[in-house]
Amino acid sequence: MNLKLPLLFLVATTLSCTASTAVYSVRDFGAVGDGVALETKAFERAVAAAVAAGGGMVLVPPGRYLTGTIELRSHITLEIAGGATILGSETPADYPATMSVWGDDREVMAPLIYAVDAENITVTGRGTIDGQGAVWWKRVRLNDPRKFPPGPQSDAERAEALKLARGRPHMFRPVRCKDVVLEHVNLRNSAEWHVHPMLCENVRIDGITINAPATMAHNTDGINPESCRNVQILNCRIDTGDDCVTLKSGLNELGRRMGRPDENITIANCVMRHGHGGVTIGSEMSGGVRNVVVTNCVFQETDIGIRIKSQRGRGGVVEGLNVSNIVMTGVPSPFTITTFYSSGGKPEDVCPVDEGTPRYRDFHFSAITARGAKSAGSITGLREMLIENITFTDVQIDAQTGFTVTNARDIVFRDVRINTANGSALVTKNSSAVDATRLTTAVAHANTPLVRDADQR
Repeated sequence: MNLKLPLLFLVATTLSCTASTAVYSVRDFGAVGDGVALETKAFERAVAAAVAAGGGMVLVPPGRYLTGTIELRSHITLEIAGGATILGSETPADYPATMSVWGDDREVMAPLIYAVDAENITVTGRGTIDGQGAVWWKRVRLNDPRKFPPGPQSDAERAEALKLARGRPHMFRPVRCKDVVLEHVNLRNSAEWHVHPMLCENVRIDGITINAPATMAHNTDGINPESCRNVQILNCRIDTGDDCVTLKSGLNELGRRMGRPDENITIANCVMRHGHGGVTIGSEMSGGVRNVVVTNCVFQETDIGIRIKSQRGRGGVVEGLNVSNIVMTGVPSPFTITTFYSSGGKPEDVCPVDEGTPRYRDFHFSAITARGAKSAGSITGLREMLIENITFTDVQIDAQTGFTVTNARDIVFRDVRINTANGSALVTKNSSAVDATRLTTAVAHANTPLVRDADQR
């Protein structure tokens, strides 16, 4: 018998053996996968073994795994196999306290899955992460009787409400990490935000599905990169009880002091449903947001399509936004762009310009269709800081009422058609250099101008 084997076979065999030794199944470290036993320690042991070997894959085989916080480390891949479900514990004690990254000495609840100061981490597989958020959402309703009457009705309900003292666990939150990948997995029912990278570089989120019930899943945002650089959000399907994708960079003075913008963000080939906003910027954007591309997406029945929100006191600059090739259906407001988000007073008020004054500029929207809207959209700036340099090109909107522009300048509507059930297609107030020469409508209303200047009585 000739025992000489091809070199390629020997190399392949060696690689296969090496790869197999780098897989650490949580079942080999004590997990049972029955959905009842708490498996946190088994995950900790599997991760520790992989770290000791210099990195590797922590495998979650088919089964149901109840767990509290799982911390990933550098060079670790968490592979959630098809048929496997990680279940987030409903018990607050299973999520240890961590310190806020903003330097305010505030304790927050650790996420279900997280990493800090790590590099080359991946969460992948065809399995599911289920935050079991219903009990957390109930606690929110009990904790805020003004917003969700009637509030706690018994000692047991009051005890449940108190369990929110450290907040709620996010599902996946890498902090100050580099080279982060989240792909293919199904995420559902997070207690609060689903995906929240903070202060990270080089993040790719690709082909994931996020689901939470729209009517009861409070603050269950889909993907919220905060003060991150070089982020790709691709090929995702997101259906949540809050904003689908939100870009953030810290709140007020703490965010300005950190000074880390959310920048170089690409959002492409995604379907957004039922969220408050399809793609949102803010309102926590005090470190700035810049260089953002949103393209080739579908928004279905989100409350707002593109939502950019801030207010006096936030500061920060939002600039360099390019949105193209978007279809919106059943979206009440395709565009809501405001620096008057929840400030007191009225849009005609004037305040001094200071470090807390937010600034918006250089937004460009093209090849967008919106059907079934209530309002065509709105731009609302501050009297002391106008929103500026916004262009709409090749946009068609069918809405009950038209587009409003307030406290803005250098706004261009180029090859834009706005069809309204009643009223003007465009109404301006305290705005200058609004170019509507190439704005049209297919539905002209008697005694109603196409463009109305509300300042002229």
